[in-house]
Amino acid sequence: MIAHLRGKLLAKHPNQAIVEAAGVGYDVNITVPTFSDLPEVGSEVALHIHTHVREDALALYGFLRHSEKQLFEKLITVSGIGPKLAVTTLSGMAADEMVAAIRGNDVARLTRIPGIGKKIAERMVLELRDKLPAPQGGAEPSPKPALGATEEDVLSALINLGYQRPLAEKALALAGNGKQNTFDSMFRAALAALSK
Repeated sequence: MIAHLRGKLLAKHPNQAIVEAAGVGYDVNITVPTFSDLPEVGSEVALHIHTHVREDALALYGFLRHSEKQLFEKLITVSGIGPKLAVTTLSGMAADEMVAAIRGNDVARLTRIPGIGKKIAERMVLELRDKLPAPQGGAEPSPKPALGATEEDVLSALINLGYQRPLAEKALALAGNGKQNTFDSMFRAALAALSK
């Protein structure tokens, strides 16, 4: 099976890359973080590959970081999570944040990922908690403070406008430093932070 692919990047989209190696163009499913870090089209790229074989299909899933591939392979062992949902999951939350949420039993945080309901989040925690390595640096990261109802609404509004969750959370944190407390003022401050 294909485990690694190095070649010329022919095309890239938020969920797909086409890599030419030895004259063959491979269609590879990718996550949004991998897409964000890919070089320009025409450059050489190396991807860690998971080859997924079914009766009716053979699909390649590619990752720039080996740790992301390992997390993907652990996610697809959870009942109810297939490769497509695993890619969506890894696109919805940074890998290290997801590991921290799973190890910290943070079901609420996991259910914020599109496509992950409470039952699947609980299964992720139950089945993966002891299989995932502690984050680099040894100590568990301190969990982010819980958001208030207004902050949750602002975050939701930013995501609905098309901003990625990590970027929206960062803007919200910057907006919170100004101590805005109404939806309107917090939303405007977050948008101002995003436009800088």
